[in-house]
Amino acid sequence: MEHSIAFIGYGGMAVWHHNLIQEKLPELTVRGAYDIRPEIREDIRKKGLYAYETAEELLADGSVDLVIIAVPNNFHKDYSIACMRAGKNVICEKPVTMCAAELEEVIAVSRETGKVFTVHQNRRWDRDYRIVREVLEKGTIGAPYFIETRVQGSRGSMHGWRGYRENGGGMLLDWGVHLLDQLLDMIPSKVVSVAAHLESVFSGEVDDNVKVFLKFENNVSALLEFSTNCFINHPRWHVSCTEGTMVVEDWECNGRIVKLAEDAEKMAWADDIVYTAAGPTRTMAPRPAHTQQVLELPDLRPDVSDYYRNVIGAIEKTQELIVKPEQCLRVMRLIDLLFAVNEQGGSATCRI
Repeated sequence: MEHSIAFIGYGGMAVWHHNLIQEKLPELTVRGAYDIRPEIREDIRKKGLYAYETAEELLADGSVDLVIIAVPNNFHKDYSIACMRAGKNVICEKPVTMCAAELEEVIAVSRETGKVFTVHQNRRWDRDYRIVREVLEKGTIGAPYFIETRVQGSRGSMHGWRGYRENGGGMLLDWGVHLLDQLLDMIPSKVVSVAAHLESVFSGEVDDNVKVFLKFENNVSALLEFSTNCFINHPRWHVSCTEGTMVVEDWECNGRIVKLAEDAEKMAWADDIVYTAAGPTRTMAPRPAHTQQVLELPDLRPDVSDYYRNVIGAIEKTQELIVKPEQCLRVMRLIDLLFAVNEQGGSATCRI
C-alpha cells in the first residue's frame, strides 16, 4: 500500500527525511510541504513538490495520510493535534514537545482520533547504540553498573532557533532527548534518582554544556554529557560491567571490549607492588595480560529506514510501533525533572 507524505516545516531535518525517503522507501510518496518562509516554498516548488501556502491547505489535502512535523519545538504540540484532528497520521521531530504535560495532550488526541502518532527518535538505529545494546543484552561482559555516554562538539554555541528558550532550545532538549531515550530503551529499570548540571557558557538563555547523572533501580548508574566547547573528546561510550569494559570511541565505532579470560580467577599471578611514576601501588597495578582477552566490537549495520517501515506497519495495523508515545512521555517527564533539579541546584529522588 502506498502512502502520501507532506511536511510541515522544510528546513534541514525535513530535507534529510525527504532525501532518505526518496532513496530507500518507494512505498512512500512525498506530495509536498508547507513552510512559513516564502523563499523555502519556492525551493519546494523547484524540487517538483507541491508548496502549500498555508498549514490549513495541507490539512485539507485528503490525498495526504502522513505528516512529518519538522518545525521549532514550541510548535510541535499544536501542529500534531491539528494534523490528527484532520485525519492525518503524524511523525513529529524530537523533542516531541516542550514538556510532558504538552505530550499528554497530544497522546489523548491520538487515542481519541485513532491516528498513529510517533516521534522521530531515530538514534535508536545508530550503529554505536546498537553495538552497546547488543553487548549488554548478550551479557558478553557481565552485568552493567556504570555507563558513560557523551556527545561533544567544539563550536561553542547552539545553532539558529535552538539558541532560544521560547523555541525549546538548548542541549538537553536537542541532544539529551536522544541519549536519555537510548538509555531508557536499553536499561530495563526505573530511574530512581537524578542530578543535573546545565551550564550556559556561550549561549545566553539556553544550556550549551550539560552533565546529567542517573541512578536506576537495578543499581545501574549513568553519566550523560552534552557539550559544545570540548576540543579533546571523551569516548562516545564507556561501559563498565562486572566482567569487563567496553569502549566505543566515536561515530565510526572504533573501539574494543576487554573482558576477563575464561577461568581468569583460577590463574596464578603475583599480587606484587608495582612501582610507577606516581609511586608504588598494588590496588591500581595493571591486571596481567594473560588473565584478560580483547574482543572486537560487534559488526552491526542497522538501517534507519526501518523506522519508517515500522510506522507504515503501524498505520496498516500489521506492526506495533517501536517508538511509542508513552516511552517518549517517560523521557519528557525525566527532562522536566532535570530542568527543575538544575534550578534547585541539587538532586532528586524519583520513580520514572
